[in-house]
Amino acid sequence: MKLISGMKFGSMFRALRHRNYRLYFFGQGISLIGTWMQWTAIVWLVYRLTGSAQVLGTVDFFGQISGVVLIPLAGVILDRWDRYKVVIATQIFALLQAAILAALVLSQSIAVWHIVVLNFLLGVVNSFGMPAMQSFLSQTVDDKEDLSNAIPLNSAMINGARIIGPSIAGLAISAFGEGWCFLLNAVSFAAVLAGLRLMKVNRPYVAANKEKNLLAGLRQGIAYTYRVVPIRLVLALLALVCLAGMPVMVLMPVLAGRVLSGGPEILGLLMAFFGLGALTGTVCLASRMTVLGLENIIVIAGSVFGAGLIVFAASKVLWLSLAACFIMGVGLIVQFAATNTIIQTLVDEDKRGRVMSLYTLSFGGFAPFGSLLAGHLAEIIGAPATLLIGGTICLAGAAAFAYVRPVWLAHAEPIYRNKGFICED
Repeated sequence: MKLISGMKFGSMFRALRHRNYRLYFFGQGISLIGTWMQWTAIVWLVYRLTGSAQVLGTVDFFGQISGVVLIPLAGVILDRWDRYKVVIATQIFALLQAAILAALVLSQSIAVWHIVVLNFLLGVVNSFGMPAMQSFLSQTVDDKEDLSNAIPLNSAMINGARIIGPSIAGLAISAFGEGWCFLLNAVSFAAVLAGLRLMKVNRPYVAANKEKNLLAGLRQGIAYTYRVVPIRLVLALLALVCLAGMPVMVLMPVLAGRVLSGGPEILGLLMAFFGLGALTGTVCLASRMTVLGLENIIVIAGSVFGAGLIVFAASKVLWLSLAACFIMGVGLIVQFAATNTIIQTLVDEDKRGRVMSLYTLSFGGFAPFGSLLAGHLAEIIGAPATLLIGGTICLAGAAAFAYVRPVWLAHAEPIYRNKGFICED
């Protein structure tokens, strides 16, 4: 038996030879720059209005909590509906949310409760939009062998936007205020909508078992995910990392303001270095020729993220905080992309929507509870101590996954063999 693995930089962009994927890639890339601008502007606006880590955590909680209920149901729906149409609809609703935020801020009518409500509504939209995007991605690539390149390349695009968006937002907030970030985000949705409209999606997948009710379909998806051990284990680790580690994104304005004595420019710089690390990691991941060996990457990435989080929590100087953000970016996003790639290649097509919704739930569902808990804990013991605890938990999770890696391989190899990822000598 021979496991096909390796890395080849010449084929790093091979997924872009597919027209639909090119349209998706560049349209979504422009839109996500606006999305990251809005995210940076929101956390800074809330921090400017309240100065409270607890309120930051609460706002983020309400922005994501709807996903706990809706994302699993969205997965069932996505296995029944045309994912292409769902993606278009959610992008339009997200555009409207950004436009309303812009109007409120530019008219100087904004209040924290407006942000909470609009974040909650965007969370409802994203509960359908994120798993729809994840499920639809496989339809943009005609040759499924290129899917292992398309997914990390997509993550590289997301994190390229993560570099550009916060950097522009930091400057824009300082010069013009937060409102222009929301307005530019609304405008940026034109790019992804134009790309989607230009696509030629000939065979959208729609499930044949429409007669089953939603709850029956949901139970079937959960049972399938639990039964497939490799998917279950990578999702469990991802959920733990998101619960313990993702609050760093919410508490970053606190560290930028209180620990580093900076303003929105420093926050934008920290976010940009996080994005630069994420882009570096996903570009390296995109150069891999196969999914084999990604379980090792997940262990390394989780450990790197945990270590970076501990360094960031302990740092009191800008250069070390920037280096820690770079390290965290590499670890967290490589784990996201590697987990996504493993699931996309292992899952049965008729369960794809439901399983990808559970993947989305692993960060969209657990992260808000982590943010709420971290926000309250930061008010008691401080943001650095809160993040130190989170980093330690992430390291422990990576060690636990490394311990059960032989079990993971024993269940994953037969699936890889059936799908042609393992060649027999």
